[in-house]
Amino acid sequence: MPDPMHFDRHADLYDRARPPYPDALWERLRALGLLSEGKRALDVGAGTGQATQALVSAGMHVTAIEPGAALAARLRERLPSVRVLQTSAEDADLPPAAFDVVTIATAVHWFDLDVVLPKLHAALASGGRLAVWRNAYGDESVPPTPFRRRMQEIVARRNAPPRPVPGESDTAQWARLLETGGLFAVATM
Repeated sequence: MPDPMHFDRHADLYDRARPPYPDALWERLRALGLLSEGKRALDVGAGTGQATQALVSAGMHVTAIEPGAALAARLRERLPSVRVLQTSAEDADLPPAAFDVVTIATAVHWFDLDVVLPKLHAALASGGRLAVWRNAYGDESVPPTPFRRRMQEIVARRNAPPRPVPGESDTAQWARLLETGGLFAVATM
């Protein structure tokens, strides 16, 4: 399996190169009532805070989990109002019913879902929601960008073994994994 701390060793490059999430994502989260002022949010696998920034900008009270020391430092520097827990999602000590929304942006593939999902479920307040999304680089309906072409070249050269998780575009399989255990019902967007 790829090294989950790889990005921490390259935090500056990661921060500059990470592609943004589309405006349509934030509009959809707003329409669902998940992105609104005063809500308590937990951003899991926050990296340098790209998704976290949108939560803060919406006026939410945000706690972020990021295991990488360099990524967490960058996140604290960028968003000083965010409470940053430098730990893994599996090891995080979360208070019960403390959050209205939990977000996982392009990070769910790193987690042991058998450990993390029950922990997140317990941390959600009654009526709380879990929002999971990721960048998808293989969407054939999107014209290839220079970034995407370059990424495909790099990935092809790595000759890495396949990850033991569903592919990034396999939404149905990810939905099944997230529903395992009966803690969450999945609605795809």
